[in-house]
Amino acid sequence: MKIQDIQAIQLLLATPKKIVIIPHRGPDGDAMGSTLGLYHFLIKNNHQATVIAPNDFPNFLAWLPGSETVKIFEKETEICTQILEEAEIIFTLDFNAFHRTGEMEHTLAKLKATFIMIDHHQKPDDYATYTYSETSYGSTCEMVYNFITFLNKKEDIDKTIATCIYTGILTDSGSFRFPGTTGNTHRIIAELIDLGVENTQIPVLLFDNSSFSRLQLLGRALQNMKILENHKTSYTTLTQEELDSFNYVKGDTEGIVNYGLSIKDIVFTAIFIENKDEGIIKISFRSQGGFDVNQFARDHFNGGGHSNAAGGRSEVSMQETVNKFEDLVKKLKL
Repeated sequence: MKIQDIQAIQLLLATPKKIVIIPHRGPDGDAMGSTLGLYHFLIKNNHQATVIAPNDFPNFLAWLPGSETVKIFEKETEICTQILEEAEIIFTLDFNAFHRTGEMEHTLAKLKATFIMIDHHQKPDDYATYTYSETSYGSTCEMVYNFITFLNKKEDIDKTIATCIYTGILTDSGSFRFPGTTGNTHRIIAELIDLGVENTQIPVLLFDNSSFSRLQLLGRALQNMKILENHKTSYTTLTQEELDSFNYVKGDTEGIVNYGLSIKDIVFTAIFIENKDEGIIKISFRSQGGFDVNQFARDHFNGGGHSNAAGGRSEVSMQETVNKFEDLVKKLKL
């Protein structure tokens, strides 16, 4: 981050401010960990801070400290809009374009507040006054740790803030398996553990707390998996009917896409999830090696993300979406 931007932000934060912190729609562990970690830091420094999420976050993140304070825009639109309009500073974390906030997009575009972006995705929009954007980082939480350090406030990172940051690094790094994980990532993790983070308990809360119906849903997704052997690709589908039959709740499909890459010789995988309320097929892409799923999602499925992890959407039927995907894959050189 530019030294002049850091100095300007230090000056901004030198006196108490009304601040809003926003994650992307469908917030994951990194989005919630980074926003709540920054929230606790700002509260500690006497700011009036509020986290406003575009929509609900998964139940498996509800244990995060401060999660009970998070306001949900789609449930409390009027009060959230008022808080946004009164904000002096707005932090946008783990996304870099307003459209990633869904229904909040038009409200954000009208605001006069100072925007500060902290994000690790590609091709950021230019709405922010101050931008900390770096695609080499495996998580926004690691960048929040750096951001606090840049402000010469590292001593403010306590167990609560460390727990939020640890959670986002753990989830977005695929438990430290993804390419963005560096030696410095592990050095930060070591410092967080030294601050008291319960590193043996957090993975249990995140990954080993499934309902029976969620495991059944996982079983159905694995049954639905298809392999395109000649193209080193796998994919699976879940229809709205299947989601409903296994009592789907938000977060139940988290991580299912990764199973497709566990198959020998597979380098590209996807999951297609029907959402009849929104009239879309939600898509997650994963790859390993040099195949860029971010570009693939941008080019063909109105999405984007990282080189090895991206998302997209389709507004045609499940079968039409899958047919399009197969046709595209057959033209790739994987």
